[in-house]
Amino acid sequence: MLYYFFEYLDQVTELSGAGVFRYISFRAAMAVILALIISLLFGGKWIKFLQKQQIKESVRDLGLAGENLKQGTPTMGGLIILTAILVPTLLCARLDNIYVGVLLLATVWMGTVGFLDDYIKVFKGKKAGLAGRFKVIGQIGLGLIVGLIMLQHDDVKVRAQVNEIEGLTIQRELNRFEVKNPDGSVRQMVDFKAPVTTIPLIKQWDGSYGTILGLFGKGLEKYAWLIYVPLVIIIITAVSNGANMTDGLDGLATGVSGIIGVTLGIFAYVSGNSIAANYLNIHHLPGVGELVIFSAAFTGACIGFLWFNSFPAKVFMGDTGSLALGGIIGSMAILIRKELLLPILCGVFLVENLSVMIQVAYFKYTKRKYGEGRRVFLMAPLHHHYQKLGMHESKIVTRFWIVSLLLAILTFTTLKTR
Repeated sequence: MLYYFFEYLDQVTELSGAGVFRYISFRAAMAVILALIISLLFGGKWIKFLQKQQIKESVRDLGLAGENLKQGTPTMGGLIILTAILVPTLLCARLDNIYVGVLLLATVWMGTVGFLDDYIKVFKGKKAGLAGRFKVIGQIGLGLIVGLIMLQHDDVKVRAQVNEIEGLTIQRELNRFEVKNPDGSVRQMVDFKAPVTTIPLIKQWDGSYGTILGLFGKGLEKYAWLIYVPLVIIIITAVSNGANMTDGLDGLATGVSGIIGVTLGIFAYVSGNSIAANYLNIHHLPGVGELVIFSAAFTGACIGFLWFNSFPAKVFMGDTGSLALGGIIGSMAILIRKELLLPILCGVFLVENLSVMIQVAYFKYTKRKYGEGRRVFLMAPLHHHYQKLGMHESKIVTRFWIVSLLLAILTFTTLKTR
């Protein structure tokens, strides 16, 4: 909103500095600052309201150290995160940008699913919360919407030189134009639609889902959506569940999500910048740079929430926050076409998910074979395993943050090695 206001002032007045809102870097800085201010000011008042209304977390007795300290801690703090993301984005970003619109939708969509889950737990007294199938339906619904927008909306496009798309399976060509180089030569450019992605460690910049289908028969390329849409659904569901699983220790999911948010924001910037995209040999995605503002608000919201959520936590985010964080991360990676980097970047989420799956599968297998269930980990998700080993909660969280930071750096190196 402020973007349009200052653009209007710059056009009709001679107000000094009005044009600064055109710069993504300035608006991203504003979004971070606003997100932090909103988190700190709104967060404290919201926690007092939750305490007054007795909206508290019911912590199960798992035999873990420090559990008694968590009893009665307010929950549904995810609304602090959502507010600190939405308000700065609405104020600082261009709202006519399709990428920003998709992430605003993802934030509200998954935030609503998580809120319903927390509401049922707190107000209805049902510890299981929202039935698992309804959570999955919500995740599938968001994945379907994101996948179809990526395939059909004309503002979601890839830009490249004409000679770079020879032999590439594309949905349709949108327009061609010329660009003059500093030396006076001319480049023939084309905007096109295609379900393509960045393949880690491989120099060839194109990874087309249509090409994959084409390997099984000529003419099958046009059915790329049969691979792409289900993959988008799986990614959003997996990352959302991974963030939800990771939210088990004070500050754990918040800190990890913040690191991932910064990384995706940098990817959005270089993907939206033609010079940087060409240097890194990745897709140039016109308009995607606007997601830097959303990423800045996302990161600021996570840092601001840590003020209250760090050990010992004054508030828990609940599913309102964790499902939304995962949904946002998965959606953003898809929008900037870096979804194949998620197993590395979201390695903490992945391991947390896998630890639960391995634990359950092994327990069921041994119960059938030996008559009693056995476990691989002392407790799952993985962070509880380390708690059972006697490691202090703060140490576990800090080490998981360090691992997440290392994974973020490794993610960057996969692009440079291309």
